[in-house]
Amino acid sequence: MAAPNSASIPVFKLYGEQQDWLSPDLLHCETISLRSRVHDWEIRPHRHADLCQLLYVHKGQARVEVEGHYHELTESSIQVIPPLCVHGFQFSPNVEGFVLTLAAPLVTQLQTQLGGSLNALQRVASYPAGKDRHYLNSLFSALHSEYVSARPARDMLLQSLISVLLVWVTRQVIQRREAQQVPQRGRDYLNLFNQQVEALFQQQPSVEQLAHQVGISVAHLNSICRELAGQSALQIIHQRLLLEAKRHLIYTPMTISEVADRLGFADPAYFARFFRRLTGTSPSAYRTERADSLRPT
Repeated sequence: MAAPNSASIPVFKLYGEQQDWLSPDLLHCETISLRSRVHDWEIRPHRHADLCQLLYVHKGQARVEVEGHYHELTESSIQVIPPLCVHGFQFSPNVEGFVLTLAAPLVTQLQTQLGGSLNALQRVASYPAGKDRHYLNSLFSALHSEYVSARPARDMLLQSLISVLLVWVTRQVIQRREAQQVPQRGRDYLNLFNQQVEALFQQQPSVEQLAHQVGISVAHLNSICRELAGQSALQIIHQRLLLEAKRHLIYTPMTISEVADRLGFADPAYFARFFRRLTGTSPSAYRTERADSLRPT
């Protein structure tokens, strides 16, 4: 089906409505089912000139269309729809959740309180609730309950609840941004670790020592090494030691004892066990084998 042209896309004042915003509030909160049920669980593509919406799906499923792109919300999630984005929804009949609509002045006020640098409500994004599923459902339920009431200090409580919600969304933005930066940061840590290994391997430093030099925990260092190098930090140290041992055995006349001492082993027997464990052969057998293979025929 061809995408609707911009001239045919309605600009709604509210969720699926052409009518004016009758409430003096700078927000509107309702259940997903209230309006979508009468539209056969589908809200056709539309946009809001100066409204931001937060769609919270607690149960059921939603198919979200934003600017001609589709994705499915199959788990508890918050979908952010900034102003002017063309969007539409298709819901499963068993859907449970809420639609929170925020007017531009309130969005500006909230972003200012947060410093305005992240602009969490100015980008299309969906954030899985994960372990916060019931927490978010309680938060939206409290928002809705307060919104439809006329209790004392209603505006103050609504403002507080909205602020809590925006803090949650903003933290998701921060976590997502940091997660995107982790691969480069991880490569930087791995490069620094490899530099430390190259400088210190003959002293046989512990993983703890090198992690301290890099400035991260042992667990974090091992995680980075396994993810980016396919080996633990200790295996990387051992492989560098082994490479140097092979070089000495092949290209120098040093005795096995001298090689062991040069590489920081307490005694030749310990070096021999280390070498055999990693190569399956003894240092002397390896030297003989490599010498034979390098001898001109």
